[in-house]
Amino acid sequence: MPAPSFVQRLARLGLRAAAALAFLAPLLTRITLGHAFFLTGRGKLANFETFVSFLGEQGVPWPEMNAHVVARLEYYGGMLLVIGLLTRLVALGLAGTMLVALVTERKQFLESWRFSGEVGPTDIASFVFLILLAWLVLYGPGVVSLDALLARGLGLGGKTDDAASPRPAA
Repeated sequence: MPAPSFVQRLARLGLRAAAALAFLAPLLTRITLGHAFFLTGRGKLANFETFVSFLGEQGVPWPEMNAHVVARLEYYGGMLLVIGLLTRLVALGLAGTMLVALVTERKQFLESWRFSGEVGPTDIASFVFLILLAWLVLYGPGVVSLDALLARGLGLGGKTDDAASPRPAA
C-alpha cells in the first residue's frame, strides 16, 4: 500500500532540502580540518626544534626531514583545504601523516584499544582526522571550492561530487 500523498510530499520536500544543503558537508569538513591543520602546522613551525626532538623520541626515521615535510604539509595543506584547492591530494598527504601518528605517537592508545567502552577510536584525534580526510579523498571538495571552480572552467564535468550527491525522488 502506497504512503498517503501528504507523506510522499513531505518526503520529497525533505529530499530536496537535503540535496540543496549537500554542499555544506564537504565545505564544513574542509574548513574545520583545514583550520585545525593550519594551526598545528603553524605551531610545529614556530617550535621546530621541539617538534624534531619529539619525532626523534617517537622513533620516526630522519626526524628533521620528516618535521620539515609534516609541518609544511599541515601549514600549507590546511590553507589549501580551507579554500578547496588540490583537496584530494592534500587530504591524501595529511591522511598519511595521521597513519604515522597512529602508529607512533598514539601507540599507547592503540595498545589499550578495547571495545569495553573505556577507550575507543573516537578518543584518538588522529583516527577521527584520518576518517574525515579519507572522506574528503573519496567524496571530494564539494561544489563550493576552488577545485570545483577550476573543473567547471576547464570543462572537466562541472560538479566534483556528482556521484555522491543525494538526488530528490521524482
